Amino acid sequence: MATVHIDRLLEACVKMGGSDLHIVVGRPPILRLSGGLRALDTKVLEPEDTIALMKSITPERNQEEFQERGGTDFAFGFGEDSRFRVAVMRQKGCLSMVLRLIPSRLLSFDEIGLPKICAGLCRRPRGMFLVTGPTGSGKSTTLASMINYINENFDRHIITVEEPIEYYHKHKKSIVNQREVGVDVPSFSEALKRALRQDPDVILVGEMRDLETIEAAISAAETGHLVFSTLHTTGCQGTINRIIDAFPVNQQEQIRVQLSTNLIAVLSQALCPVKTGKGRVAAYEFMVVTPAIANLIRENKTYRIESSIQTGKKLGMQLLDDHLWDLYAAGKIALDEMLDKSKNPDALRDKAEGKTTRTARRDNDMGGDMNDSEGQVS
Repeated sequence: MATVHIDRLLEACVKMGGSDLHIVVGRPPILRLSGGLRALDTKVLEPEDTIALMKSITPERNQEEFQERGGTDFAFGFGEDSRFRVAVMRQKGCLSMVLRLIPSRLLSFDEIGLPKICAGLCRRPRGMFLVTGPTGSGKSTTLASMINYINENFDRHIITVEEPIEYYHKHKKSIVNQREVGVDVPSFSEALKRALRQDPDVILVGEMRDLETIEAAISAAETGHLVFSTLHTTGCQGTINRIIDAFPVNQQEQIRVQLSTNLIAVLSQALCPVKTGKGRVAAYEFMVVTPAIANLIRENKTYRIESSIQTGKKLGMQLLDDHLWDLYAAGKIALDEMLDKSKNPDALRDKAEGKTTRTARRDNDMGGDMNDSEGQVS
């Protein structure tokens, strides 16, 4: 019975275009649609319902991990084209689940609005490309698009290390080996150490979550590989500071030098609900590491990075707040959404109020001009 029930819930998520399905005691199943939460028209779930739903889709290994640790994560295929990433947790003695729908179709750079220079950066033979942002900001989708672009256009050996594997990549022009932490290899850092002996050209690290993994990823970039990874940071300057601060003080100068020579770009993103209709749009902060920015990293002057991004527009660089403003000015996102996602909301609020005032003044002036002209004609 539970299997039929979960199938119907998953079908509803796919058909309605939900990004997540929430299973929690005391509420009906809830979908996240265009950033908001919407309850499905079914029964309120009891503790035994959530347990049955969990058991109907969770592998034995993950059920054991849940019993031992109070939580587990995994992914599974549903139907022909859909996949879900699942997080199971215990709360207030009951069981909850969040199932994230992984889009079945890999998007092109144009479809997700990536800066055009990203295609050129994916050709690089070595270096580190970081995609950052909060949970649910589309980092995995962006990385999957980049891996797919390389896979379709170049003959490379690509190794991905993920927990869990989200997007499945078929061999195209490249060979793609995807390793799942906890299934194929015990940890990210272990997988990275092994990867260096496996003749890779491109390495994707699902998340740089600890010092050992960060060290291994930088080392992989330094030894002649193109490394992609993610961090839960906002903004390019914050990303660099976060990496450096992860190291003991006596190693930080060395890491600054390594980063300055190996980091090639940082893409920081936020997902915003579209003002009219369904869907969400990504706002980006984008930094390409030029010689000038490399010097700022090396000399511990990251506070000057934002001004360097502003002067690097010809390379496609932009600040997050500038992109949010462009989306707002084009009518794509609401004022509140722009302010919520911005790094300096007060400045954007003043800019928005100034725009409103100027528009009103212009309309008044146009009305006055029309009245004056009418007076002259008569």
